[in-house]
Amino acid sequence: MKKIAIYGKGGIGKSTITSSLSVGLSMLGYKVMQIGCDPKADSTINLTNGRAVTPVMTYLKEHGICSSLADIVVEGANGILSVEAGGPTPGLGCAGRGIIATLNTLEDLHAFEVYRPDFVFFDVLGDVVCGGFAMPIREGYADAVIIVTSGEKTSLFAARNIKTAIDNFADRNYARLRGLILNRRGINDEENIVRRFAREIDAEIIGDIPRDNNIQLYEEQNKTVVQGDPELPISRIILDIARRVARDGKES
Repeated sequence: MKKIAIYGKGGIGKSTITSSLSVGLSMLGYKVMQIGCDPKADSTINLTNGRAVTPVMTYLKEHGICSSLADIVVEGANGILSVEAGGPTPGLGCAGRGIIATLNTLEDLHAFEVYRPDFVFFDVLGDVVCGGFAMPIREGYADAVIIVTSGEKTSLFAARNIKTAIDNFADRNYARLRGLILNRRGINDEENIVRRFAREIDAEIIGDIPRDNNIQLYEEQNKTVVQGDPELPISRIILDIARRVARDGKES
């Protein structure tokens, strides 16, 4: 089992890319679990055909304790297992605690042993890398981190903070940085900007995703572009990244 935390600035397209990679790996024959670690609880919506997944935090608030994985895990497209952490009422609590409670609950219920996924993706908001948001890195849940970024300054700023957080835990043998995925925003000289940044932080660019309206077209249908039409050029690019991730998983 390979556990990968995907971080990035809010709004960078991280959940879209994570879901697309989940579908890509499932199409390659792997069993995948995706855990949305964002209070918005919208990471997996394109894996469940629009069906809402009950966030773990919501379930715990209503019932006090969760005793069955069936209450918080939904099987979606291609058998992908979907989980959403959720969070507190806005303004009334720490969002990071939702991640902590979710990961603790999954651990208590032995989710990984029960489902035995080949790949687990943690889809984590990366604007603030502290407390619960850093848990997949610092608690040893993830083996590797992939950072999604564009060439925009705010996105690169968040990416640098994430890399710093990873470096701070390097001596504890926690998650390592696998690389960057460039999700293009169409700014001038974007490729060179991100390549320079990658060199500065000693990171590899493992994927380069161009802007493509087909992504939004299929998201409106509550599915990923890979599900919508795997033969599209954009789908083939994403599938190539999924194959690369799969190879990494075999080598680790």
